[in-house]
Amino acid sequence: MNIENNIDLELHRLRKLAWRMDAIFTIPRTRITVGLDNIVGFIPVAGDLLTALPGLWMINRAYKLGASPGTLAYMVFNTGLDTAIGMIPIVGDIFDMLYCANIRNYNALERSLNKNAARAKTVRTASKSLEWQHPSLLT
Repeated sequence: MNIENNIDLELHRLRKLAWRMDAIFTIPRTRITVGLDNIVGFIPVAGDLLTALPGLWMINRAYKLGASPGTLAYMVFNTGLDTAIGMIPIVGDIFDMLYCANIRNYNALERSLNKNAARAKTVRTASKSLEWQHPSLLT
């Protein structure tokens, strides 16, 4: 199994987690989704602290996959905001349903990895071009 397959598998797992946490089902006739984060979040304070754990795990995996520092900071901010505001009764539960921090974090991770991959492809293409023109420059 090559590294590209490993990354695809990891992204699939993270996407599944994000959607389970934020969007298991949609409230009929709206665009509002409900996930485990919202359901467990109804337990005051403890529920929101418990639902922060998958978000922190996702941040750890993003770090290991090579997400940019800016993306990691954004993910930490989203998870912290979701946890802090989620602890406020009623207002926090509504915020959790509308904000979907885990899906935001997954999307940010995917964008970051795509940028890294595009940048690597550009560098690889440039080095091959350089090698073809001047092999001595790459030694």
